[in-house]
Amino acid sequence: MIRVLIAEDQQMLRGALTSLLSFEPDIKVIAEVSDGQKAWEYIQQELPDVCVLDIEMPHLSGLELAEKIRQANLPCKVMIVTTFARPGYLQKAMDCEVHGYLLKDEPIDYLIETIRTVMNGEKVVSRDLAATLFMKEQNPLNEREIAVLQLVKVGLTTNEISKKLFLTKGTIRNYLSTSIQKLHVESRQQAAQVASDKGWL
Repeated sequence: MIRVLIAEDQQMLRGALTSLLSFEPDIKVIAEVSDGQKAWEYIQQELPDVCVLDIEMPHLSGLELAEKIRQANLPCKVMIVTTFARPGYLQKAMDCEVHGYLLKDEPIDYLIETIRTVMNGEKVVSRDLAATLFMKEQNPLNEREIAVLQLVKVGLTTNEISKKLFLTKGTIRNYLSTSIQKLHVESRQQAAQVASDKGWL
């Protein structure tokens, strides 16, 4: 029997997945939770065989949860199920060594089969996403530019970034200028958003 935990903040979808999986003779949903923190607590206690995780959840995202499971060296297989086809998310998931990465518009039969497949030690990525793994963009930003954009992302001003990184305001402006040029955008906010979407921050 494959013991499955489902972590999904949309109640209707969570309930539907639980109901559909309950019809499978070799799969048992041992928990369904609405946020990442509850999932993490349950995973540590019960050690499910397969964790089916949404990416965007309160408290802990699916990717943060996957990283915690990896760092704790827990035996659970991790499947990310998401509406987002962003290459940055997929790359982060691969970095976290997840076993499955599926889009939510896949047929339920594909999800069920994927649970069995990852349980056997194989990895599965939605067909529509597999090609993006081979088109991974190189991050053109250096460490300083990344550090500056991370602070832009959380809303800090040039002056605040300057104090936080112990650099002059002119130096910060230079890093922002080169980041904007490298990412072919028009503002620091756009640069931070693009870099974030691609998984570079």
